[in-house]
Amino acid sequence: MANRIAELIELIRHHDQLYHAHDDPQIPDTKYDQLKSELLELEAAHPGLVQLDSPTQTVGADPSTLFEPVEHQIPMMSLDNAFNRDELSAWADRARRRLAALRARKAAEEASGQRSLLSVEEEEGGGEDDGRTNPEASSAELGNLVCELKFDGLAVSLRYENGVLLQAATRGNGRVGEDITANILALEYEGKRSVPHRLSAGAPEILEVRGEVYMPLAAFDALNAQQEAEGKPRYANPRNTAAGSLRQKDPAITANRGLSMWCYSVGEIQGGPGLATHSTMLEYLESLGLPVNPENTTVDSLDAAWKFIEQCEAKRHDLPYEIDGAVIKIDRLDLQRQLGSTSRAPRWAIAYKLPPEEQTTRLRDIQVSVGSKGKATPFAVLEPVFVGGSTVAMATLHNEDQVRAKDVRPGDTVVVRKAGDVIPEVLGPVLSDRPAGLVEWKFPSVCPCPHQEPLVRENGDAAHYCRFERCPEQLRGWIEHFAARNAMDIEHLGEQRVRLFIKLGLIADVADLYRLDYDRIRELEGFGELSVANLAAAVEASKQQTLARLLVGLNIRHLGDTTSELLADAFGHLDRVMEASVEELAEVDGIGPIMAESVYEFFRSEANLEIVGKLRSAGLNFAQDTGGDEAAETLPQTLQGMTIVVTGGLEGYSRDGVGAAIKARGGKSPGSVSSKTTALVVGENPGASKLEKAETLEVPILDEAQFQRLVETGELP
Repeated sequence: MANRIAELIELIRHHDQLYHAHDDPQIPDTKYDQLKSELLELEAAHPGLVQLDSPTQTVGADPSTLFEPVEHQIPMMSLDNAFNRDELSAWADRARRRLAALRARKAAEEASGQRSLLSVEEEEGGGEDDGRTNPEASSAELGNLVCELKFDGLAVSLRYENGVLLQAATRGNGRVGEDITANILALEYEGKRSVPHRLSAGAPEILEVRGEVYMPLAAFDALNAQQEAEGKPRYANPRNTAAGSLRQKDPAITANRGLSMWCYSVGEIQGGPGLATHSTMLEYLESLGLPVNPENTTVDSLDAAWKFIEQCEAKRHDLPYEIDGAVIKIDRLDLQRQLGSTSRAPRWAIAYKLPPEEQTTRLRDIQVSVGSKGKATPFAVLEPVFVGGSTVAMATLHNEDQVRAKDVRPGDTVVVRKAGDVIPEVLGPVLSDRPAGLVEWKFPSVCPCPHQEPLVRENGDAAHYCRFERCPEQLRGWIEHFAARNAMDIEHLGEQRVRLFIKLGLIADVADLYRLDYDRIRELEGFGELSVANLAAAVEASKQQTLARLLVGLNIRHLGDTTSELLADAFGHLDRVMEASVEELAEVDGIGPIMAESVYEFFRSEANLEIVGKLRSAGLNFAQDTGGDEAAETLPQTLQGMTIVVTGGLEGYSRDGVGAAIKARGGKSPGSVSSKTTALVVGENPGASKLEKAETLEVPILDEAQFQRLVETGELP
């Protein structure tokens, strides 16, 4: 079970990064939702295996390094999904039960004249719903519901101060996004600004408004017509094109893409009018000149909300932009505050996902690709078919079991389903159309690379792997992964160049990137002096990346972006990671035994150690701190060896700042309480679950003043 959870976490993280950070999804929404649902079910059945950085506990993906980071004062959360009417009703029932429980608790406490810290937390919206039905649930009504379209675009935040747009950011991982202010200021569609640079009279002192940047279908069609006229490939779909356009370094390119925006919620607001409902908030945003979609309505029942969803499905192709569902929100803002949120999504809203579209086409062939970690994935080669807004010719088949379960064979007519993603899902064959004598497809026994090494499937693993460390298919994938934005961020080193350099023998592993023969590259067709200079500069700059990014680039199985950061913070230097035992690696909060074993085994491979040695000789930074904060190095190490968990806000510290302050003084700052926790620091609006666990484990609990004394002296009160 632990193996499957680890595999699901790795898969979902990978696809989160592709979708949110690289605008390049590789599986349809439906398959992603299935992976997420399976992980949720397994974690619910085995709560001891839940990891803090599990995709079920986090939002989006880490922001790219292309733009400056922006910390959201109020987190930008995701939405939980419903896929049928029963799941929509279940969401409403959970909200009613929670409201009834909160009201009953408040009444009991008022009757006794006591208010507990836990009750305050729950009234503010913290804590988790235990799912138990309260006898007073029927009396807790949700009131009106606001129904909105669910746009297929990129979530962004706009910050206005005294009516002037000062900053725009992507959602990123919910806490930190990317600064895209210049690009937002450049947005135009049909000769008009898509986003006002200055709000109308009556704007509050501070207004952070949130919404979705999208590409109208007319703009998408015009862009593809231009691509064809210039002999360039067409863009796949409006969503990815909009996201990629918004992340251009040159705002002039963004300005020419015809992007637009709909605003649908507010984050931080200071000095505004007293608003009681979400619907009046939308009206207020519109009165300030912000673009609010007109296709929203307020209804008085869940039945009416369901009718809105049915209307959305009926007219989805008549709209001038793409949607993939509807969003249902509780209208009263006081009820929203009481319901609060989980770690990743508000309880007062739900996204209803419209069913994906389906088409049939011929399955030409089934082939196998080998990824950077040796995973062999079968994929379908399709007769090109237009489905879900784009023409597709390939689809993943995931693994041998999936191919066998679906029983798809080359030559079959297959059902293809697509929900707005680049690569669709093959549901299965149309058996009535199967030609006589069609042979069942067998998973190959050897790697498709020239070495023809065996493909192995370990016990309990759904996938096959090529374990040959010199496999050229793995090498190509590893080098591309090493150079990616979330790893070493080597610009000007795309897939085609990697293939070419391998073919010419210029590189045989990732370390060879640091001893490229640039004189020989200059002789190659298509490589001018400027392009070679840019590549050389990007390779040289990557030497200064942090240890966390280097760990990502090393492509260690099961290790993702977040867990690489955890290891880097815990050990500080690659040598200490390499020397650590499995037990020492597993002691890091957020690093499980499977991941610890994988990291340990990676550094026991002679081939991997040879690559690390070459990277060391090339002068790469092996430390987490690149030396940018010289002041931190001089701070007294008063918290050396301590593990300090913080819950709630502390005066004078940002959310990330308090963790940085602890680490700068030699301590660790994980996100959860465990038996290894030295102390729990409680600030404003703390989380009840951390308090309860600290009390259960008898972990010392400190207030702000006691924490400050601990920082100064290193002594617990």
